[in-house]
Amino acid sequence: MFTIDPRRTDLALEFKRQPFGPHSPELQAVLNVLRGSRHCQNLLLVCVTPHAEWVLAEKQPDGLPPRLFSDPVFSSPEEAEWHAFRLRWEAVTGERLAV
Repeated sequence: MFTIDPRRTDLALEFKRQPFGPHSPELQAVLNVLRGSRHCQNLLLVCVTPHAEWVLAEKQPDGLPPRLFSDPVFSSPEEAEWHAFRLRWEAVTGERLAV
């Protein structure tokens, strides 16, 4: 199984530059771990004001509606994805991203 090296902040910066891809094979491996980790919430991105505001939400079991997080509110989907990436990175590696 692939393990994330928390010193590989270059991969985090690659994601920040292009959160929707294309991604290098190394970054894709990191994303596979972050998005599939049992330590992370099953996060979703929800647009609450068309083309203006996004929030993160947590997918709920059994078809229940997602649980929206009202704070923070993001002004772009890229900003929200970067926030989710940082949350997952810290949950998996135990280290906060300083980039």
